[in-house]
Amino acid sequence: MKAKQRVVDAVKERCLTRLVGAMERGVQSWPLPSPPMMDIEFPPSHPSDAQQLIEQAHGFFLADRGGFERHLLETVELVVPHRMSLTEEPFEQHEKWLLRRLDLVAERILFSTATGWLAQALDEQAPDALRWWLSFTLIDGLCINSHGQSIHQGYHLLESIALAQRPGSWHSQPDSGPHLIGWNPNSTLPRTEVIAHDDGCVSGIELLRRLEESGEERRLLLVEWLKLLLERKELIVPLGVAEIILRRASDPSPAVAASIVGCLARLLEADLELGKKALKRLHQREDIEVRRALADVLTRMFRRIGWDAVSYLEDMLQSDDESVLAAASSTVGDLRFLDEEKFGDTIQELTHHSSSVVRRNLVPHLREYIRMYPEDERGILTRLWVDGDEVIGTRLRELLMRLEEVDPTSFSSLLHKLKNTSEESLTRLWNVLELRRPDSVTAWKAHLEGGEAPAHTIIEEPRGPTDNMEVELPSLRNALSMFDSEE
Repeated sequence: MKAKQRVVDAVKERCLTRLVGAMERGVQSWPLPSPPMMDIEFPPSHPSDAQQLIEQAHGFFLADRGGFERHLLETVELVVPHRMSLTEEPFEQHEKWLLRRLDLVAERILFSTATGWLAQALDEQAPDALRWWLSFTLIDGLCINSHGQSIHQGYHLLESIALAQRPGSWHSQPDSGPHLIGWNPNSTLPRTEVIAHDDGCVSGIELLRRLEESGEERRLLLVEWLKLLLERKELIVPLGVAEIILRRASDPSPAVAASIVGCLARLLEADLELGKKALKRLHQREDIEVRRALADVLTRMFRRIGWDAVSYLEDMLQSDDESVLAAASSTVGDLRFLDEEKFGDTIQELTHHSSSVVRRNLVPHLREYIRMYPEDERGILTRLWVDGDEVIGTRLRELLMRLEEVDPTSFSSLLHKLKNTSEESLTRLWNVLELRRPDSVTAWKAHLEGGEAPAHTIIEEPRGPTDNMEVELPSLRNALSMFDSEE
């Protein structure tokens, strides 16, 4: 037990240090928001002294020894690797391992403490106003990183505040179904709908405002929360999510603006006009991080705003950055859903692009292009075939060999066009095709000299067990009848 006591003492000391630091950060913005739930008969008085609030948090934490030990045990079970936690005495076995991770353990314990205080503050039967101010301040002070508990646990607490419901008491698990062992068809489970609470949303907006007016790291955390909030349609308007995204699109930090790009798809679904404004504002930025991020989500933009995304694609194809060019040229295939002629003309134009990255990314779209234009009147395949780029040549050979298997007529037409460029250029195709199907090479060479085109060969797939079922059933019946006669 000495090892456990040493761990407990070290963790408690670190928790108290971080608790005081978090509370000091949380009280920098004053006054604190009013509790969304309160006893009408005993209205609370707003705290007037920030230092007194910090001392109260310190005292509550020290007084709840049982809660601290419970949070510590739960945290140890979570952070200690599974192969270690199977031992009977984890503190004795892994004392050094835990002492090296005091910040991780303390952070989880403090988030659990804030969750417990918030649950008491939002208790419908007996809401605790003091614990509301303590929990709100502590949550604000703990959420300082754009990773880990600040994202997931912090966002969960934000939702609880906006809904004015105890953490974990709303839409936490789906109803059991007949595919689950514990399903009871006669049971009726109470379902709590996601309904924004007016006073709770006021406090939630205040918490979001504090993050928005903080440093870059906290603004990155804000963006992560916004991405999660966009999945809760009931909270988008009450918390002003769209307006925050629009403001952060002009954030002075390129990292924050690039991160906000990940919100555009859902924002366009929730509010089309504000989404377009945010997209335009981000597109006008010169930061290379933002431009790369926009190029990565260009496909999502095509699916949501259609023709309005074409101008962004055309502008990105003029970029000097190869990452932007690579992502944008990979999105050219989305044009076929808008206009097939525009799709073919754009590919034809890009075959003359100076960047090899762009020309290479055109090859995956040629399968759809050949399906639309089997004769290749634009000469796109011919142009790429004589490009000289080894990667383009390799990808085109694979495409042509597949075309020879599934559509010999189109392959014949393309083969004659490739021959007109240079007979030697076909050598690369024959060398690879001869390794797979030597007879096919001879037949196609004869066809180029005026012979008949080879017929399409259908490869018969192996027969499965069900194909022989009618043959096997009589023999099975005979065997069973013999067995019955022996009895």
